[in-house]
Amino acid sequence: MVQSISHAAPDLAVETDGLVKVYHGRGPSKRALDGVSLSVPRGSFFGLLGPNGAGKSTFINILAGLVVKTSGTARIWDRDIDGDQRGAKAAIGVVPQELNLDPFFTPLELLDVQAGMYGLPKSERRTMEILEAVGLADKAGAYARTLSGGMRRRLLVAKAMVHSPPVLVLDEPTAGVDIELRQQLWAYVRELNRRGTTILLTTHYLEEAEQLCDRIAIINHGKLVACDTTGNLLKRIDGKALTVTVDRDLAEVPAALVPFAPELRPDRRVVVRYRPSATPIGRILDAFATAGLAIMDLSTEETDLEDIFLQLTSSKPTS
Repeated sequence: MVQSISHAAPDLAVETDGLVKVYHGRGPSKRALDGVSLSVPRGSFFGLLGPNGAGKSTFINILAGLVVKTSGTARIWDRDIDGDQRGAKAAIGVVPQELNLDPFFTPLELLDVQAGMYGLPKSERRTMEILEAVGLADKAGAYARTLSGGMRRRLLVAKAMVHSPPVLVLDEPTAGVDIELRQQLWAYVRELNRRGTTILLTTHYLEEAEQLCDRIAIINHGKLVACDTTGNLLKRIDGKALTVTVDRDLAEVPAALVPFAPELRPDRRVVVRYRPSATPIGRILDAFATAGLAIMDLSTEETDLEDIFLQLTSSKPTS
């Protein structure tokens, strides 16, 4: 059973304004975050997406107190990360990408140590309840080094929740986790969210983000390039994918279809991505006829989050 969150509830769980992080080294300086202003509403299931190196981990590490920002402000549960470090850290639980667990501690010991670090008296600790929730109750006494990668990932989630923070950050939590355990993990996280915990998720599984998140922000080259409800983001692109099955195998794209940049797939399928407002479907079908191809079957698909992600992150950084 997941306990309800009883913290005083600000409207925004996380708020950043003009957040900048510049890394200096022997070579040219790297601007990992470039003026990121982001608001995460209380109680939301918020997705933070972006390609590798976009700045997602830097953003999360600043919130977690692991990286010092260059400029800008950040607040967690209305606690400034500089002015009220203790309050900000108490308001957030972070599940990192790295499986950083002491191999010679058991899950029971790890959670008790974590609870002690937050000053929780033993009478208020929910160690076995949390282990049960993440499916590790039967491994409570096993050394962490004997656990599978998926089990260690769930143990990290358990560690992040020992102090019942109102904000839970999950940084690629299902990497290396099989489908069954992934579903179990999401069932637990959804229940946390249902009971009031704000979830901030980074993931490479775009379909996962589309299904789970009610709001999504996309970072590219350290800049915020989109932030909206998932539904509104999906409406941004007037795009469809047309899949056509033709009457013969194609070794190369016919000249008549080249302007539409089609993708050749197995089983004689040709996929054309197009914008109905700019390219009538009839023009595409006419091109198939011009190429001498008979259409055996066709179907269309609406834009999904992957289409939007690719469009917004394919651009080069601007100076």
